Parts: sequence; structure tokens; C-alpha cells
Amino acid sequence: MNKKYIIILCLSALFSSCTTQFNRVYKSQDNAYKYEYAKECFAMGKFQQASSLLQDLITTQKGRTNAQESLYLLAMSQYCNRDYDAASTTFRKYYSTYPKGTFAEQACYFIGRSLYESAPEPRLDQSPTIAAINAYQTFLDNYPDSPHRDEAQQSLFRLQDNLVQKEYLSAKLYYNLGGYFGNINANTESNYESCIITAQNALKSYPFSDLREKFSILIMKSKYQLAENSSEEKRIDRYREAEDECYAFINEFPESEECKTAQKYITKCKRITGD
Repeated sequence: MNKKYIIILCLSALFSSCTTQFNRVYKSQDNAYKYEYAKECFAMGKFQQASSLLQDLITTQKGRTNAQESLYLLAMSQYCNRDYDAASTTFRKYYSTYPKGTFAEQACYFIGRSLYESAPEPRLDQSPTIAAINAYQTFLDNYPDSPHRDEAQQSLFRLQDNLVQKEYLSAKLYYNLGGYFGNINANTESNYESCIITAQNALKSYPFSDLREKFSILIMKSKYQLAENSSEEKRIDRYREAEDECYAFINEFPESEECKTAQKYITKCKRITGD
């Protein structure tokens, strides 16, 4: 018989045997045996099986010695199985139920870690990112001397970078839309003004961001374009604002390649204002 075929038969038999054993344990009324088997599954990396057994055990373990460990092990099984939404919910349940429990510090940390793992890319809605930041901040406030402290701080910084990147993409989109009026709201008269407001707010919120120069470039260019497209009554004042912004940019970023653009804008602004 072909050797490869024999191996496949053996693996199939082994898998069938494991599945049969799991089903037998799952249907068992012996909760102590079921609990020990769940821990064995977790130790062997069978996180889905461990999670299924523990989910079934949680209610029966309430008030018992293993109640804390059961709930925490369920959360860890979900996390290791990459079911991060479920894991964050279960870790949070553990922490709210046992705030002084054996695994309280670990649970508090893994609330943030689970949310971190499911945080979306910057282009998408950042509500999960904000939730992860808040969770990590709670952890750092409650456990400032934890061995997880440095890792939590680094993760928090990366999450904040996502928020900054989201703001930059929003500001850049406004700039690229330029004179398009289909999305203008009652609070702004143009996309350039929306770009300026978005970028300035981002710089206030994240003054030490690596994207500071890029935000400043968008502000400078938007102020110039806003002046270019202004009505006569606002034109002179806006050219002066654009000129001031150009000087501020050159002073802060004297080595930037966009200093040439700033100088070109300054020359045009002076010609318009007569200053």
C-alpha cells in the first residue's frame, strides 16, 4: 500500500478518535472532568475546543473554587484563537467581576491587547482604536509597575499614531477635493477651510506627531488656495494670512523641500497685497 496513503489513513483515524473523545467529554455531566480536559486542550493549543468546553462550564462554576480560573481561561482561549472581540468582552467581564482577583492584572492588560489586535487600519472608523487606547490607559493607571507596562505604552503610542494618520488622511482628502462644493457643510465655506481646521486640530491634539510637517504643509497650501479663491472683500486679508503661514513654515522647517513652495507663495502674496 502506498506510504502516503497509509499516513493519511492514520491521521484520519487519529482525528476521528480525538473528535470522538471531545464529543464524549462535551456531553459529559462530570464538570470536574470536563474542566480538566478543557485545561488540557488549552495546554495543547486546541483553543477552539477549550473555549467551547469552558463556555459551557462558566455558569456551573459560579461560586466555586475554579470560577475565576475558568473565566480567565475562557478569555485566554478566545484570545489565542484570535477571537479578539469575544476575548475583550470576557476579559472585561472577569475584571469587573473579580477586580482584586488572581488574574486581575493580566485581564486588565489583555482587555487592551485584545482591542489592539482588532484595531482597524487608519482609513476606517477608529472607534475600536479609541476603546483600545482607553483600556491601555486604565491598565497603566491601575498597574504602573506591571511587567507589561513598557509593552502597553508602546502599543498605546502605535494606536495614537493610527488616530493621527486618520486625521492626516481626512485633512488631505479635504485638500484634494479643493473647489468641489458637494460636501461643504454650514460651518465652512470650502474644503480648503475644512482642511485647515482638521490639520490645526490634529496639531493641537498631537503636537509631537511625526506628521507635524505634513500637516503644516497642508495648512500652508490650503491657506494660499483659500486666498486664491476668495471673494474681493476677503482676498487681501487671506493673502496676508497665507504669507504669515509661509514664514511660520520656513522658520519651523527650514530644511523642508516645501520651503521653495513657501517662498513662491510669499512672492505672490506680496504682489497682491502690495506689502
